[in-house]
Amino acid sequence: MKNYITLQVQQALAEDIGSGDITAQLIPAKTLSQARIITREDGVFSGGAWVKEVFKQLDSRVLVSLLAKEGERVLAGQTLFKLEGPARALLSGERTALNFVQTLSAIATRCREYADLVAHTQVRLLDTRKTLPGLRLAQKYAVTCGGCFNHRMGLYDAFLIKENHIAAAGSIAKAVAAAHKLAAGKSVEVEVETFDELAQALAAGADWIMLDEFSIEDTYKAVLQTAGKAKLEASGGINKRNLVAMAETGVNYISLGILTKDIKSLDLSMRIIK
Repeated sequence: MKNYITLQVQQALAEDIGSGDITAQLIPAKTLSQARIITREDGVFSGGAWVKEVFKQLDSRVLVSLLAKEGERVLAGQTLFKLEGPARALLSGERTALNFVQTLSAIATRCREYADLVAHTQVRLLDTRKTLPGLRLAQKYAVTCGGCFNHRMGLYDAFLIKENHIAAAGSIAKAVAAAHKLAAGKSVEVEVETFDELAQALAAGADWIMLDEFSIEDTYKAVLQTAGKAKLEASGGINKRNLVAMAETGVNYISLGILTKDIKSLDLSMRIIK
């Protein structure tokens, strides 16, 4: 993760600063300043490591004091972190640092909101691969800060056999058998759209079954039909309005693309105080 953050910040700074911050050069190089970053709205904090790395790369003399912990609820007007050091570095790193924190905190905030809604159940809320290119690990980290859980990190760490895989393989049974042969021990998940496909996936020995676009009523029936023979994940068409009802069906997991996409950044602001 450390190497990932280092590279990610390098790329972000190169994108923003390019050949140099010409506006920051209006400030004398020897000028020292202090600044604080506040949130203008309630939320859940995430992204402190990215802030530290931004200013470390810009100027090692910058002191970053984090005043909020990862996953901590924060209130509008609260100071999240303070900065002290060369004014040029503070000004040059402001937007990059805030871009990371406001995005990751927004994800953590949404995840905490959704996790709280289903806290009375045993369900785990999962993220998906619907992430911004280049930001997947960061976004999935923020998901955990908000009390939700990671599904697959990518296409490499678990099987998820979907409609097109089944069509190409010839059947659910053939696809599951091939997965077990290719990488014994890796979790094999099958996406199903009907009760017949659910029965096929169970018969084939799937470890995990995704119920795609099942209604609340049909999900109840699927839980009874599965009877603990495989883990069940509800997915598709689930939102804040029907989340609790779906969680109460008894499924093990609910996956939600909206945990990492369609989010509104937390409103943050940096103020020079000296």
